[in-house]
Amino acid sequence: MILVDNLAVEFSGKTLFEDISFVINPNDKVALMGKNGAGKSTMMKIIAGVDQPTRGKISKPNDVVIAYLPQHLLTEDDCTVFEEAAKAFSQVHSMKAEMDDLNKQLETRTDYESEEYMKIIERVTELGDKYYALEEVNYDAEVEKALKGLGFKSTDFHRQTSEFSGGWRMRIELAKILLQKPDLILLDEPTNHIDIESVIWLEDFLVNKANAVMVISHDRAFIDNITNRTIEVTMGKIYDYKANYSHYLQLREERRSHQLKAYNEQQKVINDNKAFIERFKGTYSKTNQVASRERMLEKMEIIEIDEVDNSSLRLRFPPAPRSGDYPVNVKDVSKSYGEHVVFKDANLVIERGEKVAFVGRNGEGKSTMIKAILGEIEVDGMCSLGHNVKVGYFAQNQASLLDEELTIFQTVDQVAEGDIRTQIKTILGGFMFQGDDIDKKVKVLSGGEKTRLAMVKLLLEPVNLLILDEPTNHLDLKSKDVLKEALKAFDGTLILVSHDRDFLKGLSSKVFEFKNKRVIEHFETIDAFLERNKIATIAELNL
Repeated sequence: MILVDNLAVEFSGKTLFEDISFVINPNDKVALMGKNGAGKSTMMKIIAGVDQPTRGKISKPNDVVIAYLPQHLLTEDDCTVFEEAAKAFSQVHSMKAEMDDLNKQLETRTDYESEEYMKIIERVTELGDKYYALEEVNYDAEVEKALKGLGFKSTDFHRQTSEFSGGWRMRIELAKILLQKPDLILLDEPTNHIDIESVIWLEDFLVNKANAVMVISHDRAFIDNITNRTIEVTMGKIYDYKANYSHYLQLREERRSHQLKAYNEQQKVINDNKAFIERFKGTYSKTNQVASRERMLEKMEIIEIDEVDNSSLRLRFPPAPRSGDYPVNVKDVSKSYGEHVVFKDANLVIERGEKVAFVGRNGEGKSTMIKAILGEIEVDGMCSLGHNVKVGYFAQNQASLLDEELTIFQTVDQVAEGDIRTQIKTILGGFMFQGDDIDKKVKVLSGGEKTRLAMVKLLLEPVNLLILDEPTNHLDLKSKDVLKEALKAFDGTLILVSHDRDFLKGLSSKVFEFKNKRVIEHFETIDAFLERNKIATIAELNL
């Protein structure tokens, strides 16, 4: 369907990748994987037609439609949510309007033999073939279903898009793409701004209703659930696996083992020949053999071993100072903004050492409850922190609180204590700050880099109540694994808000669900809660 042919990208004298070729077939569900900086997003932009390669081309039939959702959008704000989403069908409506106009012309014209009259008939026939081949669709109902699936309420439909954050406008753009039912959907980190229920709905849509899909994501559960093929970009090349992400990891390890074996065998051949050349150089009777072996070494293509980060970074939080038995106590708490009730009569008690998850759709009050617990907002009812509670809080805007005049190294060095100070460079490397990066000032970092730095800083502070609000949005799979292992070993109390199911699994023994203005306590692990709710959630969202 879509042919990627001998693609190469070079900039500033550096080759990002070269001679890349593969085919995307109808109904392929592809995970595009690779370390940060390998060129995944660049390749996706080229396939989308947003960027151009240095060499090579993308070939596709004229009628194939490709839709692309980037990580960041620049959207216009001149209409309502429903109107913006309904633009997905603008081409269909334009086709119908043009066809109606041409038919009216045919009714009034009498120049039946003219060339122009015949052109109108040909155009009407062409449009009719396309239009009547479309399924009969209730377009308004489809728009409503997509918007609700992605977390919008009916009351949001007629609000201006300018009233919504960038994350919510990203959802509107995603709804438009899904409604168009293109031949290929390209998604770059689509789950960063949507809650668990919406991710489950999106998975169901991509698996059961979408055509071909290519996705870049650090959400392991999401890509495992939707993909049947993995293309890995590494060291300027690609490896193509007919497998989902978890299976691909096994196959990649097998491939690397074979490479390592072949590399070692080749190095032995090289060393043996170099020793022969060194020994017999200048020996008349061996001149031809020496020359032959030198030519062989010159022509030999050296086997490369794929880049794999084998660093065994194991980061632990400092020991948590002992707190009282009940670090968090919330009793009969309600919060409203004007007539809008966020939640009412909420009760929750968190014991020392408990790890709990706050789950629920965006806007149901998870972050509001955290602010209430921290005393940042006024509420009706009682919120209190227990004896000797020291809070470590990671908010979604945590990056903006860093001192922009400090370097990366200085930011971390300020909070590191004891032996951990000797490992600062290693720790920063685990969160993708390498080499000279550590001397950059915070003010020149991207939003994602600042978020990762704020996470490193939090990891080194001695606290006994950790509150993490969507901590994984800008972390790659390795960084998430480092953080997850540290949280498992944390001996304090944890409140975690996250839409990343793979990250959540194994991290909480109790769930507080925020739904319909209530806070419901579930005495079960997040794994059990998600499994129990998955089918019900999909059914509910597809009503």
